[in-house]
Amino acid sequence: MRLASLHQLTLTRFREFIREPEAVFWTFVFPLLLAGGLAIAFRDKAPEESVIALVAAAPADSDAQRTLAALTAAAADTGNRLRARVIPGDSAGDVLRTGTAALVVGTTAGGGVEYRYDPTRPEGRAARELTDDILQRARGRADVVPVTEVTVRERGSRYIDFFLPGLLGMNIMGSSIWSLAFGIVTQRNKKLLKRLAATPMSRLEYLLSFVLSRLVFLGLEVAVLLGFGALVLDVPIRGALPTLLLVAFVGAAAFGAIGLLVSSRSRTIEGVSGITNLVMMPMWIFSGVFFSASNFPAAIQPVVQALPLTALVNGLRAIMLQGAGLGAVLPQLLLLLAYLVVGLAVALRIFRWQ
Repeated sequence: MRLASLHQLTLTRFREFIREPEAVFWTFVFPLLLAGGLAIAFRDKAPEESVIALVAAAPADSDAQRTLAALTAAAADTGNRLRARVIPGDSAGDVLRTGTAALVVGTTAGGGVEYRYDPTRPEGRAARELTDDILQRARGRADVVPVTEVTVRERGSRYIDFFLPGLLGMNIMGSSIWSLAFGIVTQRNKKLLKRLAATPMSRLEYLLSFVLSRLVFLGLEVAVLLGFGALVLDVPIRGALPTLLLVAFVGAAAFGAIGLLVSSRSRTIEGVSGITNLVMMPMWIFSGVFFSASNFPAAIQPVVQALPLTALVNGLRAIMLQGAGLGAVLPQLLLLLAYLVVGLAVALRIFRWQ
């Protein structure tokens, strides 16, 4: 491999990238817009108000009237935590179907109540617990255990703190695979690779130039997103920055190898688009970008944990939020290195110029 040839090829990839405003926008600007939007959506705010619907009782049913009056008064005493409104008896189903109330409360014989809600909706379960608690207290129930509450707010526990490492990992994966796969297939489609094949340039020099150019932009990409997170969103970076950059660079190289593999035989943009989506879509869902990967069943956890994006996101998240060192993220690094070596080796073997 000749370094001068590799240098010129990498410089060519660099110039091609900065001459495409769309690529610059999706690589640097779009992640910032997404992080900012989610920070606004999940900013610190007061607990949301629960809305419950009280089914109107017959005027002659004095027990039901007393129960509804007690519940209405108790809801008013909760401040903004619970708001009750009365509905006709035949509209309970409509209220739940349209989601205009999280809970419907009806009355039963003897002053009892009936709760109607969807147990799969968190707001329905929360409204049921809160309503039952204030109603039982209003009707004389006393707590038997004294309780003291200590509320704690700590950096790193917000959703934006959880999401930003996932966003960084997803951006590294997307920009690495898309930029390499589309760049190579576009050149093959335009017959440019056929001309390059006539030069002394080797496959390794050509493919490595894409990976190296990707790593050059990665430094700027990571710096922009981490700087925005730390300075604007107050997201903590508790681990060592060199360790964080090492994981990010190895992750970018691993996904770059996957991008080379994806584009090694494809001839058209449509074909490589389908393969790229097929490769990335499962990782968007299962790798813990938007929510914890531990939410998936234990039976598929070995597959989930073996995905390269899961390794990258877990490594970045451990360093940023838990202050993990190099030894703690070594399993994730080794997995990413395995994807890098295997992906590059297979891409070199099956790559074709035309």
